[in-house]
Amino acid sequence: MNRVEHRYIDRATGNVVREHLLADAVIGALYSPALENAPWLTRLASSRYVSRALGYLNYDNLLSSRATGMLRFLRQSGIQLSEFVGNLSEYDTPRKIFERQIRYWNCRPMPAKPRAVLCPADARALLGSMKESSGLFLKQKFFSFPELLGESSAWQRAFAGGEYAVFRLTPEKYHYTHSPVSGRVLDTHSVAGRYYSCNPNAAVQLLTPFSKNRRVVTILDTDCAGGTGVGRVAMIEVVALMVGQIEQRYSAYRYESPRPVEKRMFLHAGAPKALFRPGSSTVVLLFEPNRVRFARDLIDNQRRGDVQSRFAAMLGGPLTETDVAVRSLLATPAGEEA
Repeated sequence: MNRVEHRYIDRATGNVVREHLLADAVIGALYSPALENAPWLTRLASSRYVSRALGYLNYDNLLSSRATGMLRFLRQSGIQLSEFVGNLSEYDTPRKIFERQIRYWNCRPMPAKPRAVLCPADARALLGSMKESSGLFLKQKFFSFPELLGESSAWQRAFAGGEYAVFRLTPEKYHYTHSPVSGRVLDTHSVAGRYYSCNPNAAVQLLTPFSKNRRVVTILDTDCAGGTGVGRVAMIEVVALMVGQIEQRYSAYRYESPRPVEKRMFLHAGAPKALFRPGSSTVVLLFEPNRVRFARDLIDNQRRGDVQSRFAAMLGGPLTETDVAVRSLLATPAGEEA
């Protein structure tokens, strides 16, 4: 699988882009079927202690960052320094670059549609449905639905048969998540788990990896006054290899006065919600059945058969990610044109 190039579509330009996967050979080896007789190695690699150690070597220690290739990777990744908040001289380690704040109010505009559902992160997105009759149905490859919310979650019935979107954040991305909708918090809780990589190799080789990693689940009611009006929405922020923490720090205005997300809080669409610290990571959004209509360009991109990807190789059919900007259009209410 490592020999298969992984490509995605840049939403802004429409170009097909080859992804340069960090530590691809190592991750491919760790999740290789050849190591199925040594599961202890995969368990060790996905442990909290190894994840923290790799995070320190790659993001905090400048000499180790140079040795592991992280600095070279960051230089080649096309990060836009003009977006950064504050003085550039302050960003003197990969970790500080990773945890950067950006002038999102200028460089990540929101769509004009007042009831738009927004992309929650700068990420590579895939869409899906848990309804077998849907053209977006993917049979529990990336996550097990009941397990994702927590096996004893009271919210499983609300989202059964609904739609979802998966957002894969790569190491060079801006790693704040933003609220995809306006609504009131009904519930928020953490679910214990591992620290598996979100590299496509791991997603291909592991069964339902995103529901096995540590994660934070937030349930929002958008059918309230001032809400987006698309029913209940679950936002699941999933850690990955070298991400040791999901720090909830909601700010209603820019990054000012951050506070933890709590029940009964009202979150505004597009506002910063949380920070992954540090590494690659994933956000999953769940929607109630028949409440949203995904943007047409994202659906069309995903179905393109001329784009080589490891997900397509896994399924034996088209499955192409789109590189999206945080706060850009993901969906609209089901009765409106996306």
